[in-house]
Amino acid sequence: MASIAISEPQVADRWIVADPGQFREKFNQKSFEVSHNLASHPLFQLPQLMQLAERTLKTRPKDLHYDVGDVSVSQRWDEIVKSPFSAQEALRRIENCGAWFVFASAQRDHEYRIFVDRGLAEIKALAGPKIESQIMVEDIIIFITSPGRITTYHIDRECNFLLQIRGTKTVHVFDREDREVLPEEEIERFWAVDFNAAVYKPHLQHRAQSYKLRPGMGVHIPVNCPHWVENDDNVSVSLSVNFQFKDPLRANPYRANFLLRRLGLRPTPPGRSPALDAVKAYGITPLVWAEKTYKRWTA
Repeated sequence: MASIAISEPQVADRWIVADPGQFREKFNQKSFEVSHNLASHPLFQLPQLMQLAERTLKTRPKDLHYDVGDVSVSQRWDEIVKSPFSAQEALRRIENCGAWFVFASAQRDHEYRIFVDRGLAEIKALAGPKIESQIMVEDIIIFITSPGRITTYHIDRECNFLLQIRGTKTVHVFDREDREVLPEEEIERFWAVDFNAAVYKPHLQHRAQSYKLRPGMGVHIPVNCPHWVENDDNVSVSLSVNFQFKDPLRANPYRANFLLRRLGLRPTPPGRSPALDAVKAYGITPLVWAEKTYKRWTA
């Protein structure tokens, strides 16, 4: 993706508004609240989103995911039953069918491209000049959810700004450094083999920071912070402005530890030894070879 020229916009002109000091301190470390000026934008009204769905289904159907029905907070993504309705029918029934829509990579639609261009430019201006070199993928996602719908507990590989456009909902975000909430083994599995690896622990729900989002409000969710969402009794529309960092910075040490654990070792968690983390970050290929060799020996 082409680089975006960054010049910090004036406060009155910004789409995303946050305290600069808090932003720099907590960015991709801790969750925090932001505000935005997109709640009344015409492209996020349901008729326009219906048109986006139709265009997406015609040109890139894999970028539109949806399902319908009751979902629990602890349910895995791959356990959710496929919708009995077409996407268009589910959108028409959005107020009563328990639907959850995900418009992935919405910036590929020319009308929505501006949201990733301008949104990411504002985030980069707040984060500082070093952020540009760390980014691998830039993306926007639009979520539409039915009244009362739950988004299951999970962790993401993206650094995310979730902006509420329509309706109200509560986002529960946990500290990714809390190893009772998120054990090392779950993070390792997530990066290596299973995006559903994070397991909800109801007895630790009180440790979450809960954000009540209304139109014009948003929350920053750092990479791998566990979270889940419960929608209020209304149709919700949210915009996620997000990006992925280059894998060696975080993912590869966990992938390496996953393989080391499979070999019967007790690997050192990332963050305790920068030198060891660097070896794991850029030397994972020999570990993959070692794991394959181990499988041949034990077959």
